[in-house]
Amino acid sequence: MAASSSLLFTLLLVLLTFSDSSVQTLGLEVGINYGQIANNLPSPARVSYLLRSLNISRVKLYDADPNVLLAFANTNVEFIIGLGNEYLQNMTDPIKAQNWIQQRVQPYLTRTKITCITVGNEVYKTYDHQLWSNLLPAMQTVYNTLVNLGLDKQVTVTTAHSLDILSVSFPPSAGAFRQDLGEYLHGILNFHAQVKSSFLINAYPYFAYKDKPNEVPLNYVLFQPNQGTMDPNTNLKYDNMLFAQIDAVYSAIKAMGHTDIEVRISETGWPSRGDENEVGATPENAGLYNGNLLRRIEEKQGTPAKPNVPIDIYVFALFNENQKPGPTSERNYGLFYPDGTPVYNIGVQGYLPELIYSSATTNNVRKAFLGLTITRARYLNDDISIKSLLTSIFLFFFFFCRDSLSAVFWSWL
Repeated sequence: MAASSSLLFTLLLVLLTFSDSSVQTLGLEVGINYGQIANNLPSPARVSYLLRSLNISRVKLYDADPNVLLAFANTNVEFIIGLGNEYLQNMTDPIKAQNWIQQRVQPYLTRTKITCITVGNEVYKTYDHQLWSNLLPAMQTVYNTLVNLGLDKQVTVTTAHSLDILSVSFPPSAGAFRQDLGEYLHGILNFHAQVKSSFLINAYPYFAYKDKPNEVPLNYVLFQPNQGTMDPNTNLKYDNMLFAQIDAVYSAIKAMGHTDIEVRISETGWPSRGDENEVGATPENAGLYNGNLLRRIEEKQGTPAKPNVPIDIYVFALFNENQKPGPTSERNYGLFYPDGTPVYNIGVQGYLPELIYSSATTNNVRKAFLGLTITRARYLNDDISIKSLLTSIFLFFFFFCRDSLSAVFWSWL
């Protein structure tokens, strides 16, 4: 308690020297996937404090966990919630769809900002033709239920696809969907155009590199300096694989007669650890991929084919999930360990002043905030106020030092 109190006092002294100014904050304009296939994760309430201190305001769930939705009440964090593939058949029934929305969505809308429901995840990767047939009817039924309940202006409906739906991904201008999915995707695209919802894709350049490390340049998939590649049909140059994948999806959608549907990346990331045959799964590569990606997002970059449309991305994932099945990489996509410390440094500048203080608590403080580099605060005239900064700091301390600092925390808020 003495060390924590001393550190807190030091922080306050430094911050009070900035009392007549404002401080630049890092607003991470990126969403985060919050998976929970683990038995060692912090409570949703603590996760809420963590994400708010990071200024992350968009979260994607794979379910509609009421504990999470309650923990984020009155935070203005936007949520995409999910209906798993196991629900698709039930969701084709209007009565069951209405019951689900009235029980799992409607009660939380007054305090928690739910903006989208994903109906199914990577359904066409399953090769379960019954699921394929149920997907569009389930999406339509869920949407019609929202309309009937007067919620369609608040909550939209979509589904997330893997890149396996493409038969051609390069060159991007020749992007095409698999022929066996044509009739299904035609209906899905018409639905998106009708209700004006986004087409979600889970894109992982890591997989392309892992499968062909001798053919795919590592720098090309990590957003590092490289020669890039040219689309011979458009003469557009691509300096990274993710942007090429996004434009390939746009081309495939256009080939089916639509130019009015937005593509968003519902998952992308890089594992920090893998099995022996999972080439490239290292913390260094994960840090480069996500760090470089965040910088592109911060710069509001678009793809070569859509330069004026900033990419919209949800990073996978918030935490390492120790109970996920599959190879080692599946359990190591997290930006954080369950104890709240970062898995690696993504090298993005944060907004806390740098402090020199020799204690274990300080080490945790300096390593926190998603591995953001903590540097001296920079002055701006129109950014966040000191009060907001103090609030973020206390939220952070509450996350890591809840027992010892909670009294101080609540006395200041």
